[in-house]
Amino acid sequence: MPRIGIIGGSGFQQLLGLDGSEVVECETAFGKPSSPLTLGKIDGVPVAFLQRHGVGHVIPPAAINARANIAALRQAGCTQVLSMSAVGSLAEDVPPGHFVLVDQFIDRTLMRDKTFFGPGLVGHVPFGEPICARMRATLMDSAAVVDVSARNGGTYVVMEGPQFSTRAESHLYRMWGGTVVGMTAMPEAKLAREAELCYALVAVPTDFDCWHDAHEDVNAQIVGEQMKHIGESAMRLLGEAVRQLGAHHGACPCGCDRALDTAVMTTPALRDPEMFCRLLKVAPNASRLSSHGE
Repeated sequence: MPRIGIIGGSGFQQLLGLDGSEVVECETAFGKPSSPLTLGKIDGVPVAFLQRHGVGHVIPPAAINARANIAALRQAGCTQVLSMSAVGSLAEDVPPGHFVLVDQFIDRTLMRDKTFFGPGLVGHVPFGEPICARMRATLMDSAAVVDVSARNGGTYVVMEGPQFSTRAESHLYRMWGGTVVGMTAMPEAKLAREAELCYALVAVPTDFDCWHDAHEDVNAQIVGEQMKHIGESAMRLLGEAVRQLGAHHGACPCGCDRALDTAVMTTPALRDPEMFCRLLKVAPNASRLSSHGE
């Protein structure tokens, strides 16, 4: 059975309830991931857990090696990735503790390696629907089973950080239609698509950013304290989601596992062999794109 990759952000330093857990150090063609992988099972479903900010939260958002994180999960046999991310809410009807099953992103990051492609191997994956719809539907079903409040759909505005928003930026993101704001979903989601992984993100609002007068402007202490309160609900949702996601078999109906079919632009004879070899490390089925198949 393929593994389900789980990426935890703030407050998810430990994944509880794993059976037969094993901590595995790993190296990838793109460097070391943020943390060792914790391998184990949840109700018989194999999972691989990765701490996005490293053990003890030592890696700032722009320095996260997202390419290595996705590559490490791929190497561990993952075909689906479930990301959990602490965020600020930009919507009155999404108070702290009310989860959002994100379906869109606005990427405002600038300093990050966002692709497995490059000179010698040019590729453009479709990204109009950045979240696997099958996974999101399963997450909504899971939330209902465990009685967790979750909004089905929402736009995650990804800011560079590490500073929180100015009040003017917070109001701007609301005008753009943002539902939540955070610092870590990009380029994680883009790289998952290039790796032909099914990917979904559960946004966990801990605050109202700085646009709302319900509390003081967001700070790290508020985020940490809220995660302690929200953690139990998040773990219930996570456990049920893993159980249901484990039943996903066969080709993805959304085409996540075939994202590279129409992506590669470089003429086969001119593709950089080293670049193509590295791509195969994260998208092993990309071998079908060889010159023999074109």
